[in-house]
Amino acid sequence: MESASPSYRGHRYPVEIISHTVWLYFRFPLSFREVEELMLQRGVIVSHETIRRWCLKFGKAYADGLRRRRPRSGDKWHLDEVFVKINGERRYLWRAVDQHGDVLDILVQSKRDARAAKRFLARLMKKQRRVPQVLVTDELKSYAVAHRELMASVEHRCHKGLNNRAENSHQPTRQRERAMKYFRSPGAAQRFLSAFSGISRHFRPRRHLLTAAQQRLEMTLRFTIWDHVTETIGLPTAA
Repeated sequence: MESASPSYRGHRYPVEIISHTVWLYFRFPLSFREVEELMLQRGVIVSHETIRRWCLKFGKAYADGLRRRRPRSGDKWHLDEVFVKINGERRYLWRAVDQHGDVLDILVQSKRDARAAKRFLARLMKKQRRVPQVLVTDELKSYAVAHRELMASVEHRCHKGLNNRAENSHQPTRQRERAMKYFRSPGAAQRFLSAFSGISRHFRPRRHLLTAAQQRLEMTLRFTIWDHVTETIGLPTAA
């Protein structure tokens, strides 16, 4: 289920400060202490532990709000999986994106076998409430099993060279993984990446396709959407 609108009841800091710290943490490869320092430079005294709690509480709600305002996802799904180190152990991050690079879903699992592939594909179909016209994967045989059992009528293109869209989508995650010195638990990784994939992607338009003027206009629009999602617009100065 998607998160409801964020509630700021009981918070003594203005909404603008809460939403700005959450934006800083998920948009840039910063630690909680670095966000604390940036806010201090602006004259705002807030502890890194408070920032951590804000990110846990509001990160997913903000990401879900951004996803609800996104245009309908594309009909070509690219699936890929990469290993991530969690508490010193290898886990697998499954990711699905459409042909535009928008993240459809992610899931942290302990294996990359057929059962794991079927679980991810079933979750993806339930979340999207439909099946794609084309499914693009690498040559991992687990995908073939999941495709055959769950969506045999869908065209399946299986070739490593076709799946650059999903592989490129992993790059921001790799940057954050290094900055955070890896994840502490599968649950923590799932929570962070669910919020990160929605917030970070929102502020990453395909810049190479835009002129400088188009880029500024697009970012202005996206910041306006962010303000609506975080309920910064139209609210009093304190929550």
